[in-house]
Amino acid sequence: MSPEDGTLYRVHQDRPLHRPVLVIGLEGWVDAGLGAATAIASMLAAGTSELVATFDGDHFLDQRARRPVVHLVDGVNTEITWPQTQLRAAHDEAGNDVLYLVGPEPDFHWRGFVDSMVELSLRLGTRLAVGLGAFPAPAPHTRPVRLVATAPPSCAELIERVGRSRGELEVPAGVSSALEVGFADAGIDMVTLWARVPHYVAAMAFPEASAALVDGLASLAGLSFDSSDLHRAADASRRQVDQVIAGNSEHVAMVKKLEESVDASEGNPLGDTLPSGDELAAELEQFLRGEDH
Repeated sequence: MSPEDGTLYRVHQDRPLHRPVLVIGLEGWVDAGLGAATAIASMLAAGTSELVATFDGDHFLDQRARRPVVHLVDGVNTEITWPQTQLRAAHDEAGNDVLYLVGPEPDFHWRGFVDSMVELSLRLGTRLAVGLGAFPAPAPHTRPVRLVATAPPSCAELIERVGRSRGELEVPAGVSSALEVGFADAGIDMVTLWARVPHYVAAMAFPEASAALVDGLASLAGLSFDSSDLHRAADASRRQVDQVIAGNSEHVAMVKKLEESVDASEGNPLGDTLPSGDELAAELEQFLRGEDH
């Protein structure tokens, strides 16, 4: 679908936007508890959105890793839906323009993707880009989800407004990290918000992380979103986890130890060690499937 002008994206509508905030929530990178995916879905579901641009899937995506979906009717192939990375435009509750970069994270040609996003963002007058993510951490579900941030050196002040991880780390990067650098070079501020999800619930939906990301985005970017549904879902989820943990003294002790550690000192937000929570995670998954209950 490469446009004739040789660019790697297609603009579908180009209406004027007023200093939009770009929210980045691509699939395929670290997203414990579906924190970012649920946050993005919640914000998009709150109103209508318009397709602004799509990216060349043949160039950026591995179709065997992200296979298209075929729709069959009585054996007849009526339609095939291709995976697609999209830029969408919407509004927050106060009418502010918000852009959402959604869909699969590129498998190939990250530099070209970053260049395309920088070009589009400058064209649309983007004032701030905010990435969303969530990672497993040695944190108890009984304490509020804490956010930490990553950003290029030019946006260090934004990190301080959210929270930072201390010390030096070398970890595999998502395309969000490449976008941070590309946007900084273009003079567009960017910061990525990360929710710390208790490691023993990281493999299932954890709406408290999503609520924290939505609230953090609103506070940082001066936007207005209603996160009440996410908070209600978080309360219900917390009660479910409490119910499972209460039936096992070892799990109770593990959570208590995490509480004491967090209350004494947050320490390194990324965590030096993770107490084993595999058994508890398995029990929680079984509970949520309704097995043996």
